[in-house]
Amino acid sequence: MFGGLAILLAFLAIGELLAAILVPLPGNVIGMILLTGALLSGRLTVAAVKRASDLLLDNLAFLFVPPGVGIMVHASTIADSWAVIAGAIVASTLIVLVLVGVLQQRLGRVDGKHEGEEQTG
Repeated sequence: MFGGLAILLAFLAIGELLAAILVPLPGNVIGMILLTGALLSGRLTVAAVKRASDLLLDNLAFLFVPPGVGIMVHASTIADSWAVIAGAIVASTLIVLVLVGVLQQRLGRVDGKHEGEEQTG
């Protein structure tokens, strides 16, 4: 299990390093992309990180405590900006819905499926 945690932390560290030096993305996102690439390419097996990832997923609720405390600490700031926050949530949700709809229509067209056709298989 400690080996799996070391692997996950190594990918996180590499991602953070690349984010600091080269890429304008969060380091954890870069690390996850690298981890996914290593798993898909076969350079890393799922078994190598399964126990560690299961441990993290089983205790995921505890990882939400610090952000929850941060929200409570900054409740007055959030209360002062509630309209802007609500507007950003609604706007981003609508943008995602539209983009996913357009992407689904284009991918459906690429697959040769058209409206009204039933999918078989």
